[in-house]
Amino acid sequence: WDRCQTMRIKGISTTVGQEQQVRTQEKQVSEDPEMPLARREMETLFHEQPETGNQYLEDSFLRNYLKTHLPPKVLEEVHQDLERFGNRLLTKIQALGWECELNPPIFRQYDAWGRRVDHIDTCSAWRSMKEISAEEGLVAEAYERRYSNWSRLYQAVKLYLFSSSSGGFSCPLAMTDGAAKVIESLGIPGSLKNAFDHLTSRDPKKFWTSGQWMTERRGGSDVANGTETMARKQPDGTYRLYGFKWFTSAADSDMALTLARIADDEGQCPQGSSGLSLFFLRVRDEEGKLNSIEVQRLKDKLGTRQMATAELWLQGATAELISAEGRGVASISNMLNITRIHNVICAVASMRRMISLSREYASRRVAFGKLLKDHPLHMQTLARMEVQVRGAFLLMMETVRLLGLAETNKANEQDQLLLRLLIPVAKLYTGKQASAVAVEAMESFGGQGYMEDTGLPVILRDTLVLSIWEGTTNVLSLDVLRSLAKSQGQVMAVFLSSVQKKLELASGTTELAPAVQRMREAVGSLTQFMEAAGSEPTVTMELAARDFSYSLARIYMGALLMEHAARSDASSTDTCAALRWCNQELCPVAAELRSSTYGAGAARWDSALVFGGSRL
Repeated sequence: WDRCQTMRIKGISTTVGQEQQVRTQEKQVSEDPEMPLARREMETLFHEQPETGNQYLEDSFLRNYLKTHLPPKVLEEVHQDLERFGNRLLTKIQALGWECELNPPIFRQYDAWGRRVDHIDTCSAWRSMKEISAEEGLVAEAYERRYSNWSRLYQAVKLYLFSSSSGGFSCPLAMTDGAAKVIESLGIPGSLKNAFDHLTSRDPKKFWTSGQWMTERRGGSDVANGTETMARKQPDGTYRLYGFKWFTSAADSDMALTLARIADDEGQCPQGSSGLSLFFLRVRDEEGKLNSIEVQRLKDKLGTRQMATAELWLQGATAELISAEGRGVASISNMLNITRIHNVICAVASMRRMISLSREYASRRVAFGKLLKDHPLHMQTLARMEVQVRGAFLLMMETVRLLGLAETNKANEQDQLLLRLLIPVAKLYTGKQASAVAVEAMESFGGQGYMEDTGLPVILRDTLVLSIWEGTTNVLSLDVLRSLAKSQGQVMAVFLSSVQKKLELASGTTELAPAVQRMREAVGSLTQFMEAAGSEPTVTMELAARDFSYSLARIYMGALLMEHAARSDASSTDTCAALRWCNQELCPVAAELRSSTYGAGAARWDSALVFGGSRL
């Protein structure tokens, strides 16, 4: 199965003739006495570059999913457009993405005459990405709703295909989508109608991107205590913002949504999350001048170097209050949900890209006398990565499917509760998966994987941020606990019910019996943990939060893989993927509970282990 699973996609198999040609060339080189020794030793070290084709056509797992879930008429239209888009990615967009990497943004603080201009220069390829995003409707598709609740899923598929070739432009698209969602959730008030139309436009000349300015010097995810930016109301009803934004991605965006504290007549600002309000502002005026904003510097980042991330001083920037006073966090939550889903899409896309390249390389690279694809251990490694990306892909699509239902008022209460839980679970788990798969895939290229000009290190660097952006693993694990507490346990009831329905469907397939059994055992262990944790101190659940969230992710991914494998037209590889997934520890939180990892004094021992004999 390792072999058929990873090699079945069209266009990557190596013929017997190709293998014989490689061996013949090696023999000629080694036996030619006239060839200089240095050349003989180097000749066979040349590698063939892995080349992939149309991403959509080569991704049979994606196409099978769409065939299963989309209505026939929608599928017909979507298929044609995705095939066209796949060709555009291959022939134009991939090259632009690499150009963005080679030509990162440059910050010019002063012009030649000493005047401060704070100009961020981006390359022509980056600007082309913005135009392409508008033309392809990468934001607009979700809001036009041509396909009702399936529009959001269709948008997600295009973003998934676009992500690995986007040259980092997926990030501004995430924030743009999030900003449009916030404005829509506010009812698209008249003052924001123009902004919404620009954010969701298909016209490259009208399309805007948006920033999301939340991170300040004192905090990242802790906006309640870390936000210092102050807003002063003006006689005309607008506000002036004063503060320092420590980390602003896509600083070349046209607009931004940001949090600030409204000062009273004495200049005092309310503290805590209830003191935060949400504001809209244009970054530049019609003449291109900054809106009382100073760029301090561009961030020197490990990855996502294609995108301008800046430190900004707000020196009285004109802004509009768009939330009720003190309701900024609640209002921006819609933006966070969207950007977290985009984070999931990027994570799954990066995994798929790395595996596609690894698989293609395995059909070309000769080592120890045969192609890599003929080495069982190598194929086992690739197969394990493939199982990971399949589980992640199905979780991504399930989350997006539920979002589409919610946006078209077709989601029932259970759907909405499940969506609330799956967004943080999917984001935190796929972020970790992506980093692990990227490292493993890089290793599959040997030393070539470490070479900058192959482009593989770029994918790895850009992937590493996905467990940090939009909330770290621990922050989101605690958010999972909040969703349980806020719903008074209803979220878990819906989760378990959904898993049970998928298990019942899979139980009709004999080949899936071992997986069904392991899943039922895992669900039982999870239930026992929940019952035991109910009588434990709060710190117990906090210590268990990460393992608990991992358990939810693995169990739900397993259920989705089994549901996919229980289709009438499912392949043997679908069954094998479900079986492989369920061979791992599905409920790590139960295993750790048995070892007293969360017991009394565990937090104290954790600190002692970290700090040793030093004073805490």
